[in-house]
Amino acid sequence: MSSIAVGTFGIVVILVLIAARVPIGLALGAVAFVGTVEIIGLDAAFGMIGSLPYDFSAHWSLSAIPMFLLMGTFAYHSGMTNSLYRAARLWLGFLPGGLAVATNFACAVFAAASGSSLATAVAMGRIAIPEMQRYKYDPGLATGVCACAGTLGSLIPPSILFVLYGVFAEQSISKLFIAGILPGVLTAVLYGGMIVIRCKINPGLAPRFVEQVSRAEKRAALLNIWPLPVLILGVMGGIYTGIVTPTEAGALGSFLAFVVAVLKRQMTWEVFKTSLLEATENTATIFFIAVGAILLTKFMVLSALPIYLTAAMQDIALDPLLLVIGASLIYVVLGMFLDPLGLMLLTLPVLLPMFEALDLDLIWFGVLVIKYIEIGLMTPPVGLCVYAVKTIVGKEVPLETIFRGVSWFLATEVVVVTLLIAFPQISLYLPGLMN
Repeated sequence: MSSIAVGTFGIVVILVLIAARVPIGLALGAVAFVGTVEIIGLDAAFGMIGSLPYDFSAHWSLSAIPMFLLMGTFAYHSGMTNSLYRAARLWLGFLPGGLAVATNFACAVFAAASGSSLATAVAMGRIAIPEMQRYKYDPGLATGVCACAGTLGSLIPPSILFVLYGVFAEQSISKLFIAGILPGVLTAVLYGGMIVIRCKINPGLAPRFVEQVSRAEKRAALLNIWPLPVLILGVMGGIYTGIVTPTEAGALGSFLAFVVAVLKRQMTWEVFKTSLLEATENTATIFFIAVGAILLTKFMVLSALPIYLTAAMQDIALDPLLLVIGASLIYVVLGMFLDPLGLMLLTLPVLLPMFEALDLDLIWFGVLVIKYIEIGLMTPPVGLCVYAVKTIVGKEVPLETIFRGVSWFLATEVVVVTLLIAFPQISLYLPGLMN
């Protein structure tokens, strides 16, 4: 069997194992090891396993991951989301579907402090869904906005997935963070616009209510959300001005989140311990999958499959647009079935050489990849953010109702992706200013 055939067979076996619910890190690593044995022999394969995991894990840039995870767990467990949602509700409640719009933008802000889509969906869902149910909002709209706006945690910086993409693609993590800002804001604005238009056309989705609130109360609610802007400005301002690197910004963000929680008297020993344990557990999970992916990358190089596919793509798709559309289809289809982190690390070893061969901007491609991963977080049958919201509402809202609500956000994502492909400067304008 040729090395290219071994590589192709390995990809098929990985997909089968993942479909059989084998842990994705184990599936990637095991197939990579067996495939490497087949191509270069047992001794060389053991040598690869002995060196590559350490070389990858010891990469300095990856130390940003536990730091950003810790920042997010501090922000969540110390209750910073409660004041954020209340302020959004008081200021945006007058709009058609005001509570859903408030939830959408509150998710966008919290995403910038947590860096995690699942954490954002769960944190905001626990607060916002009962509130919308109290005012008789359509269950699909109430749950759908939390599941979909929560995915902004993958795109709005700081993002764990951007860190991993930057390491694998050898791109500036700072520029990737900055590149995600405008696409993230664009997504949140279009989500909000879609909600307002739907509720304007069909008022039954979100019954209007009038909450008598004074300007003083609104100002007080706005002032009470100061911890999150402090975190966001501290992290992103430090990166953009070059004062700190992305890795140092993660440590700075964790420190700021800790200090803010102490100042607000919300940092108890229980909160500290829970946050630390949760961040450690999530870090271990991410690194286990990433080590499997780096072994797969080495296996793909040895099999020469990426080179073969690149040559084939250059012959068939000389138009870069066709390559982008093809990659989009791959991510959307696989995103229905695969874990987001595994999806990215499984596809990058194959797709990155193709984009490099056609001289396409890898910062722009990185934004598209994260956007497709966002879409995968809300598409059936996997849709991790949808299932996270389902755990909040329990049997009260059927799963099909949540997916029905999500469908409107998926239609909005089609518009967002079209704009990002048609106008790459949406992603590249701010990173260009850093030059």
